[in-house]
Amino acid sequence: MTAKPTTFFIAAVTALLLFAQTIQPVLANEAATDLIKRTATKMLSTLEMQRADVDRDPRLIYQLVSEILLPHFDFAAITQSAVGSSWRTATPQQRTALIDGFQQMLVRTYARALLNYTGQDIIYQSAKPGTRPNTVIVPTLVRAPGAAAVPIDYRLKQQGSEWKVYDVVIENVSLIANYRGQFRSIISSGGIDGLIQELTTKNASKL
Repeated sequence: MTAKPTTFFIAAVTALLLFAQTIQPVLANEAATDLIKRTATKMLSTLEMQRADVDRDPRLIYQLVSEILLPHFDFAAITQSAVGSSWRTATPQQRTALIDGFQQMLVRTYARALLNYTGQDIIYQSAKPGTRPNTVIVPTLVRAPGAAAVPIDYRLKQQGSEWKVYDVVIENVSLIANYRGQFRSIISSGGIDGLIQELTTKNASKL
């Protein structure tokens, strides 16, 4: 099953709200959930303060996303997982281009989502241990008016003194798995360079 674009739209918004600050290691799951709530509050207040400037120049949203979101996602791990087995045959230069291109594409996706954020309700649930060592899962439910709640799980792994997001699971479909299918099709017809070109083309489009 492939997640609907509207579902990933909601997920993109929620990701911006949840991971606006560095998430420090915590000993209690409830403390992790409380931290996410505080982070969401800070993100929403920042957006509210800058809304007039962003409305005048929507491109400013890129800076907001880059400063707030990027440091807290492990784009190298996300890209490698999304590319799949073809990653092994990619040259160092191709790997760098893939990471940069995929990161830019996700930034643009999140930027568009933030511009259209309309105040969906977010229900935070207690964090729980992940399936891998040094990982945690933060479950949430997102409710939009007139729609059923969408379950979104954030998977984070500990890197030194920080937690980094390495996947987002929406309605039991992971962000990585969703893109892996798309990337596999592109690579099968155009190779790694074809995927790099596809990312470049998408990133050249206007906001």
